[in-house]
Amino acid sequence: MMRLGRRGLALRPLNELQMVKKLQESSIRFGSSGGQKVMAIRRETQSVWERRAPLGPQHVRKLVKSGVKVLVQPSNRRAYPMAAYANVGARIQEDISEASCIFGVKQVPIDCLISNKTFCFFSHTIKAQADNMDLMDAMLEKNVRCVDYEKMEDASGKRVVAFGKYAGIAGMIDVLHGLGLRLLALGHHTPFMHIGLAHNYRNSHHARQGIRDAGYEISLDMMPKSIGPLTFVFTGSGNVSQGAQEIFQELPHEYVPPAMLQKVALHGDTNKLYACEISRKDQFERKIGGGYNEAEFEEFPERYISTFAHKYAPYSSVIVNGIYWSPQTPRLLNIPDAKTLISPANTPWIPTSPGSPNLPSRLIALCDISADPGGSIQFMNECTSIDEPFALYDAEQNKDKKTFSGPGVLICSIDNMPTQLPREATDFFGDLLYPHVHDIIRSKAEKPFDEKEIEKVGPIVAGAVITTNGKLAPNFEYIADLREKNQPKINGDFSSEKKALVLGAGYVSAPVIEYLTRDSSLGVTVAAALKSEADKLAMAHERTEPVLLDVQERPDLLDDLIKSHDVVVSLLPWTLHPTIAQRAIANKTNMVTASYLSQGLMDQHADAVDAGVTVVNECGVDPGIDHFLAMECFDDVHMGGGKIESFVSFCGGLPAPECSDNPLGYKFSWSPRGALLNMLSGAKYLQNGQNVEIEENGGLLDAANSMDFLPGFSLEGYPNRDSTIYGDLYGINEAHTILRGTLRFKGYVESVRGLVQLGLLNPNPEPVLHENGPEISWRQYMCHLTNQSDTIFYDNLREILLDRLGSEKTLKTIENLGFLSDEPIAKRGSPIDTMSNHLSNRLFYSKGERDMILMRHEVTVRWPDGRRELKGINLVEYGDPNGYTAMAKTVGYPCAIATKMVLDGEIQRTGMVLPFSQDIYKPMLTRLRDEGIVATEKSTYL
Repeated sequence: MMRLGRRGLALRPLNELQMVKKLQESSIRFGSSGGQKVMAIRRETQSVWERRAPLGPQHVRKLVKSGVKVLVQPSNRRAYPMAAYANVGARIQEDISEASCIFGVKQVPIDCLISNKTFCFFSHTIKAQADNMDLMDAMLEKNVRCVDYEKMEDASGKRVVAFGKYAGIAGMIDVLHGLGLRLLALGHHTPFMHIGLAHNYRNSHHARQGIRDAGYEISLDMMPKSIGPLTFVFTGSGNVSQGAQEIFQELPHEYVPPAMLQKVALHGDTNKLYACEISRKDQFERKIGGGYNEAEFEEFPERYISTFAHKYAPYSSVIVNGIYWSPQTPRLLNIPDAKTLISPANTPWIPTSPGSPNLPSRLIALCDISADPGGSIQFMNECTSIDEPFALYDAEQNKDKKTFSGPGVLICSIDNMPTQLPREATDFFGDLLYPHVHDIIRSKAEKPFDEKEIEKVGPIVAGAVITTNGKLAPNFEYIADLREKNQPKINGDFSSEKKALVLGAGYVSAPVIEYLTRDSSLGVTVAAALKSEADKLAMAHERTEPVLLDVQERPDLLDDLIKSHDVVVSLLPWTLHPTIAQRAIANKTNMVTASYLSQGLMDQHADAVDAGVTVVNECGVDPGIDHFLAMECFDDVHMGGGKIESFVSFCGGLPAPECSDNPLGYKFSWSPRGALLNMLSGAKYLQNGQNVEIEENGGLLDAANSMDFLPGFSLEGYPNRDSTIYGDLYGINEAHTILRGTLRFKGYVESVRGLVQLGLLNPNPEPVLHENGPEISWRQYMCHLTNQSDTIFYDNLREILLDRLGSEKTLKTIENLGFLSDEPIAKRGSPIDTMSNHLSNRLFYSKGERDMILMRHEVTVRWPDGRRELKGINLVEYGDPNGYTAMAKTVGYPCAIATKMVLDGEIQRTGMVLPFSQDIYKPMLTRLRDEGIVATEKSTYL
């Protein structure tokens, strides 16, 4: 309005502060406050979007009339203008130090805390939230008495002051907006596109009208059919949930009980939406014996588990979460659950086309109004904001992305939802807070918080006092313990939130450490029996400490190391894994290995479960990548209704063809002992419905067959271990043939046969090979093995060996390997150990040479229409002469990825874990592809 002066001349309009001063000059002037109660409403500074106040002008009017002096810090951002407060008698001034009690909404900046005052706000410290521990320390230092609205509860434990209803209203509006954008990114225009974000509306009434308009279109059957029915699941029945449901009810809808959720998710209509409210008794049940008791759950929530992830979440299109969560309470959804939920729904009866696709998963969006990172929804690890209200959580990568496109579930979790509707939220909150204001302003922060003070402020306010007199209030002393528990438990030369102990410093250790230390919050200790090897790795990678450790000689040091780390990665020989696992379980530390799950480990499964410890096994290449590729194929086939008729798999670590220039066609990057002794093992497999057993001590030598899946390679393969167990492990009991084997270049088996015939694979000690015995050459040892004098002519010895071996080619191999030379033997006690030492010094990778991993899966499938398909899956990976070997890379990276998944909570099953489930193998394959480890697949119909 234009202002006129005394002579009718136009004057410049007053700004708001000038108007406020005029109002205050014309109002009753306050004298000295004397015994008058003085309180203040502070200016919110936590977010540019924060426009709420703890009390509205209507509440301040009542306080002023009751004789309370109310100071209000100036703010043009506050939804209610300063003039509105001044009009009802408040003093608008910057300095609020006169007030004994200062009211706000969100966290107070540390430099705005005033010593010996009572502050009322949402402190977000009761769970020892790391981001607010500095604030708590400052309140203790400044003797601030903090009254936290979140803990103002009545005698039954129900909160009496909260923005919950408007958090639910704003959150529901926002997620409907996001749903429209997400569906559009997936190829579907829907009526949700006409709904805006909550802050775009003047108030919730205007928002409701826009939502009703969208609902009218839905009722006219304007939703795409290929989307299928949409189900909205609301957790809890409190103010948050009720506020969200009020908005939802503006849309055409039908409520269904939890037992009917699956039915409507599969066969419901598209001209309305379905809602289901999930209460505590629906989703929680006792770990032992089942059932639910409210009183018991309140007192002992740790006795319960949540069934939400498998009973309700798989049939939810949108989950609206508004429940309070404490660390003792079971989570609704954890990180592994997300990997299962974000997978295609099996609804072949819903018609689709290239322009009308199915949804990639039933779960489209999740609105976590509780805004508790890592809480009831574990994979919601960071709140969104009004500026960026949505994130797309990619379960396979365990990462949030700022996009609406791609795989994942849309997440909306704004931690100040109600400020999008600031006036309504202020009015609602102020109505709840006002009855307690007089109690709060009786608080004197400088006085002891004793029975007299508690009686003065009343039980509701007293129960919400977090800090007072420089200490945590008695009810909240647990925060110190929780804070200490949440602190990194690592001692070292650098600061790390998490730390991994890597046992072993061989070739595989380097890629493991390199991958883990990409995470700047993760540190590594590498422990090895040779300190020089550990030092070398530590120098090459940041945040890595070397330690000298022989796990057999220093079990005490092993124990100390394990207990001070978050996970232990054993890259030592498999025979040591049971011992290491025993110590890991005793110290409640998770563990990862790349080796087969041995019986010694399996015997500790129950102990690991009882201790809550995860031990992940078989995460290398073979075993490891072979499992991932096989399970991906099997699950795809089963999802399409097919059956596996046959599974034949071979894998081998070999020299690259140009480096296979020795009689064995093989080279060793570590001791040959294990690879050679494996040829004396037995094997078992399923062929055409019959079990085939290969005897130990040489049976494999007659079981090798030519392999021509890649004609450019000259290969042979032989069975490995017991393949019959994989019918159960892989879930392919319908298969008539299951065979897993080992690949070598042709001629390897015949060469090893010669070594066996000469007794060189004998593991028993021989006096002639005693380390302290007389010197002996290889030719002399051959004479010893054939009962000949060591003076026999070379040609005669050769003829005797030819007679025993039966093959000139095999004899030539023995000769070329130096076993007929006059070279002195480096004796190691037994023939196998002595020969292994000899071969490791002859058949090693020279500088510039490279190795190779070859893997082949052949899967025969029968489809429901009777067609038969042969899927050929190949993995060919070469080493880098200037980097990692193929073996190191394909063992190290899967092992490191599994370790990171354990650290990040993506693998949470306890006990002995194998990587056969989608929530493990799918992310593993995705991340291996990022490292350049990619398999190819070709199919032919038979």
